[in-house]
Amino acid sequence: MLVAAGAEVTEGRGSRVRIALNGIRAVFHRPHPKKETDKGAVISMRRFLLEARIKDHVSL
Repeated sequence: MLVAAGAEVTEGRGSRVRIALNGIRAVFHRPHPKKETDKGAVISMRRFLLEARIKDHVSL
């Protein structure tokens, strides 16, 4: 979804994932050991998407 929206996604060290979209940069961590993420990570991603100004293009 992020790549389709024009984001540049790169792998960092360990479980880190760097995302750049519309001039906004963020670093997230892949969930581990489980595949499910927590509520805080979802809130952080939503904030990132809003700051990157794609709220009008993505239904949140």
